[in-house]
Amino acid sequence: MELRNKTILVTGSTDGVGRVVAERLGAGGAHVLVHGRDESRGKATVAAIEAKGGKAEFLAADLASLAEVRRLAEAVRARTDRLDVLINNAGVGTGGQAASRQVSADGYELRFAVNYLAGFLLTSELLPLLKASAPARIVNVASAGQQAIDFDDVMLTHSYSGVRAYCQSKLAQILFTVDLAEQLDGTGITVNALHPASYMDTTMVRQAGVTPWSSVETGADAILNLATSPALEGRSGLYFDGQRESRADPQAYDEKARRRLRALSLELIGQSSATSREKHS
Repeated sequence: MELRNKTILVTGSTDGVGRVVAERLGAGGAHVLVHGRDESRGKATVAAIEAKGGKAEFLAADLASLAEVRRLAEAVRARTDRLDVLINNAGVGTGGQAASRQVSADGYELRFAVNYLAGFLLTSELLPLLKASAPARIVNVASAGQQAIDFDDVMLTHSYSGVRAYCQSKLAQILFTVDLAEQLDGTGITVNALHPASYMDTTMVRQAGVTPWSSVETGADAILNLATSPALEGRSGLYFDGQRESRADPQAYDEKARRRLRALSLELIGQSSATSREKHS
């Protein structure tokens, strides 16, 4: 993909692998919409991109709030009439073995809310811009850490662990990827997911008490492969481990589970299935 004059939103791009991705996209000529919670880090990222001749803007939002996710989408629409690539990268890590259960501003289990539901809503809100820019791409940054969703206790009110919450939220991203690819067939928008690299040198990994053993540059290479590689043109609904096409947890390929997750997600964000169909049609 030729990056010049392309507009790309990267969530969670003021730190870690997201920042590396944003800086590389800016260096390649894209107009990068940098997202994060911290304004000072956001401005620093924009300055770093501009120092290398790139174009960037910072948009602040806390993805633990669905209202702020909607405001982020509104801010994107106010700044551009096109969106060529959406990279859903922002996330909350496992928090380590001693992580306690936390909830989002809307009362949902925090990792499910930030890692999955925020991206589900943001993608839905931005689909019209992506369609206007087709061919366009959506990249969901998931993980090789996956655990089947327990639909009887999605919010993990029983037997909570940060690792379980994280792995469930990341698999939810992949179910969403496969499901959305089917819905967007024929629109010119592709959507793929990936595990960028194992235990990258990021704040998230260090907070979990894990010694990093992959670089953020390796993870950025994998993300940029899905976002820009000509080899991925027209290919959708896939899961990659790094830059290698792979298979996710079997639940990702269970149509009943995907429908169930979609219905639950629409309920949680306060939309009906009819509204969803209108956005995807």
